[in-house]
Amino acid sequence: MKSAVIVFPGSNRERDVGTALSSVTGREPAYVWHAETALPDGTDLVVLPGGFSYGDYLRCGAIAARAPVMDAVRAHAARGGLVLGICNGFQIACEAGLLPGVLMRNVNRRFVCKRQHLKVGRTDTPFTSRYRAGQVIDVCIAHGEGNYVADAATMQRLQDKDLIAFRYCDADGEVSDAANPNGSINAIAGIYSEKLNVLGLMPHPENFVDALVGGTDGRGLFESLAKAA
Repeated sequence: MKSAVIVFPGSNRERDVGTALSSVTGREPAYVWHAETALPDGTDLVVLPGGFSYGDYLRCGAIAARAPVMDAVRAHAARGGLVLGICNGFQIACEAGLLPGVLMRNVNRRFVCKRQHLKVGRTDTPFTSRYRAGQVIDVCIAHGEGNYVADAATMQRLQDKDLIAFRYCDADGEVSDAANPNGSINAIAGIYSEKLNVLGLMPHPENFVDALVGGTDGRGLFESLAKAA
């Protein structure tokens, strides 16, 4: 699998996701600066990594969504290419029109950084084939603006078309307000595009691919991508 990680001023998780990709696929990704206007030839997967692009000025991801390279990312997605947006990358994907909705401030107005359980949705996607539907995984979160918000029509479409990729839950898989760290509507932690080739999620699976750092539940996402490619 040939992957490209987009790097914006303020990105700080590009090397984390690069390490996850190379450890699973055996191939180092290309790192593409935000001012570029094209992706490397033959790119299968584009990753929008976590961090604080452009210092999170305006709305998180709003400036990055208008970077020159994003025209190439949108064209890649339109062709059916895979795009993965993690944390700030999820915010960028929404602001760029790759995914619906928007990420707002956490309901308690505090930055949250901790381990978090997620319930996996469908598994017939390039991102989740190595998981089981309904499986509870343990990853981590680190964000101040992870509260997913969308209008009623969008929420209905996400549910009707089974586009909710992950939901916040407790260790037993129960979805509740108590297990929701940011107030996200319907406990949404991640969503797909309608063609299932774009995934945005707030948690950081790239940080849990090696048991040495505390867990491997995020590895399934990258193994799924490698299998899809």
